[in-house]
Amino acid sequence: MNEQTFAELSAGYALGALSPEDELAYREALDAHPEWMPLVEADAAAAALLSEGVADVTPPPGLKASLLAQIGASDVVEPQAETSAPVEAPRHEDDIADPADELQDDDPRAAASGYPVGSPVTEEVQLVQRRNWTRSLFALTASIALLVGIGWGVGTLTQGMRAPSAESVLAQIERSGDAQSSTAQLVDGGEATVHWSPSVDGVVLVAEGLPEIADDQSYEAWFVRGSAPIPAGAFESSDGSAAMLLEGDMQPEDVIALTIEQSGGSPSGLPTTDPIVAIPTSA
Repeated sequence: MNEQTFAELSAGYALGALSPEDELAYREALDAHPEWMPLVEADAAAAALLSEGVADVTPPPGLKASLLAQIGASDVVEPQAETSAPVEAPRHEDDIADPADELQDDDPRAAASGYPVGSPVTEEVQLVQRRNWTRSLFALTASIALLVGIGWGVGTLTQGMRAPSAESVLAQIERSGDAQSSTAQLVDGGEATVHWSPSVDGVVLVAEGLPEIADDQSYEAWFVRGSAPIPAGAFESSDGSAAMLLEGDMQPEDVIALTIEQSGGSPSGLPTTDPIVAIPTSA
């Protein structure tokens, strides 16, 4: 299974829309490819956001119909009739077998379907229909979010879905064969550890026992490269602990420092207080 196919299954799983067969394929693929976990987390986060409920918004006239028409235009595989086949009398809708039904061999709808019950062709058609339905369901849900969040909210949601979390990157680092870390003590007795791996994009800072700060302050991380501090992101913590995916790339010999700045980080791009911890990344 390739990553694109897994992404489609992951979207359906997040919405609880997979058949038992597709769910089994999804779980087996995830076991074989743990590096696809960020896709699962992004889909789960999107489904959670969509389920929280939002205020009613009236979409522009015709937008809903246009979206639904595009979503419904699926390319389901249909049986091809032979050119030499005799013309049949029109059938009533109730006489046609539904691929989702479990038919007995003597059910008249089985003959009307054009395929024996349980035949490989019928099972293939059913599989394609299930996959298309899953894609359409997820697309419809995303379209609802688009109708409700037209404007800056859509960009914010999309950016949040694509951004990896500190936890997911840390899990990738720990699973890699070249994981590295460095730990230092905070001035008030806490502890901070930097995790990285040459084979994984991203550096994660994990801290415990951070000192209390005011509501109008933030912690800010820095890559100290030689004597130059480079901003690596600001964050808050309500319980003195944090796991943060640093912004930017760490270079050999960098020292990771943590300071207390005004809310959102230092506006000048330079530290305004002494570090509460400095973590070397070289031996």
